[in-house]
Amino acid sequence: MNELTMRPEHLARLREICLGLPDATEKIAWGDPTWRVRDKIFAMAKGNYPGGRPSVWMKGGPGVQEILTATDPDSFFVPPYVGHKGWIGVWMDRPRIKWPLLADLIAESYALVASPRRKRRG
Repeated sequence: MNELTMRPEHLARLREICLGLPDATEKIAWGDPTWRVRDKIFAMAKGNYPGGRPSVWMKGGPGVQEILTATDPDSFFVPPYVGHKGWIGVWMDRPRIKWPLLADLIAESYALVASPRRKRRG
């Protein structure tokens, strides 16, 4: 598992945030922890991708990815594979991690993934 490249206390705090959400579960995928609701991923830790840096990825609401990556590119990035769908990457090797903001982003991702899509009528 790639989690060894992420500081153990950071991974423990991510687990606490993610598993504190209703019906959240953890499952290893692609060698790293993912957190899910109804088997849909709302957050995933990446041990050493991209560029050998530990990170966490989560779904973002409309425009959030653009705002965060523009205002704080040292902390936030567009992750590969899912970035085109608005997902946000957060570098976990920064000297100071903005835990309250990260917890809010994870909660928003959870809400976006947990909410069923409804078709609009007529």
